[in-house]
Amino acid sequence: MTSILSGARVRAAMRATATAAATALVATVVALGGPVAHADAPAVPAFTDGYGLTQVVGATEVHSGTDFTITVTTPQLSGRHRIRILLPSGYATEPGKRWPVAYFLHGGGGNVDDAAAAPALHSDSMITVVPDGGLKGWYANWLMQNTALGAANWEAFHLDQVVPFIDANLRTVADRGHRAVVGLSMGGYGALHYAEARPDLFGHTASLSGGIDFGMAEIRAAVLATELNVTGAWCAVSTSTPAGTGRCTGYGPYTDSDAIFGSPYPVFNADHVWNEVNPAAKANLAKLAGAEITLYTGNQGPIDHFTEMAANNVKARLDQLGLPSRFVDYGNGSSLAPGCDGGHNYGCWAPALADYVPRLQASFAAAG
Repeated sequence: MTSILSGARVRAAMRATATAAATALVATVVALGGPVAHADAPAVPAFTDGYGLTQVVGATEVHSGTDFTITVTTPQLSGRHRIRILLPSGYATEPGKRWPVAYFLHGGGGNVDDAAAAPALHSDSMITVVPDGGLKGWYANWLMQNTALGAANWEAFHLDQVVPFIDANLRTVADRGHRAVVGLSMGGYGALHYAEARPDLFGHTASLSGGIDFGMAEIRAAVLATELNVTGAWCAVSTSTPAGTGRCTGYGPYTDSDAIFGSPYPVFNADHVWNEVNPAAKANLAKLAGAEITLYTGNQGPIDHFTEMAANNVKARLDQLGLPSRFVDYGNGSSLAPGCDGGHNYGCWAPALADYVPRLQASFAAAG
């Protein structure tokens, strides 16, 4: 009887020791920043480094077989940066098929996981790529590269590295007719600017509540607020993170107010960079000839009050240039969706994307 009890105690002690060891191992892996591997984790495509991007080994996050995030480093940016990828459900089962691609650009204070707040982005008709845009990257090659953020060449990262990297590693249809760039808030600026900067890459662009007219002092002030990390500005009204998450608490370290685009003041041409990259400038809008252009905005709250003005300016200039576009001003949101209040939030952006994505899919299909 004594030997039986002793054996039970030994087995219990062994189980306790094994459990403690496993717990310690998990804690160590997590502390080192690596994911905990599971034998039944879904398989995702393997990626080969290239175009200046190097993958961080062990940092891939697998949400499902068609939803995963890789982490890369690049000389163009300081630190590590994530790229979330949403594949069609048939990607693995149709190995001979190639797919169009939509690049989704998140807003200020946001990150790649914000895409989960808009289910329409995970489509069975296209690949969606969501690259990190920084808390305040503004999809630009910064004028100052010696701020607290270090190297900050966001435009080069996205256009010269991420796009060809995706085409090299996934079965894409690698032409402008099958590639779109879509963004909201800060990313709305990025989407229109990228389509203008690289019409050879993007045949479709959509801006949702975008800061798309740098000729407006209010839009310039929004950029300055992110540079100076004024948390009571756009971030305070849930500009880019899903409502209720509380993640949008700031824009990272304070930087110089001239860090991204230089001086914002129109004195002796000091603001020439702002004017050169202004998406609403006629010279830049003219570069969108042949592209499919879509604008969405509400008009409620301290932000969309101004994004509506910016969108109206862009629409009017597109009309003057004779360039067709689709403009959806959903006002107070009642015409768009029950959960939309016309403000700067995913309660409006999610249904706007649900309206847009099927139209984009149809355009991709029409492109052949």
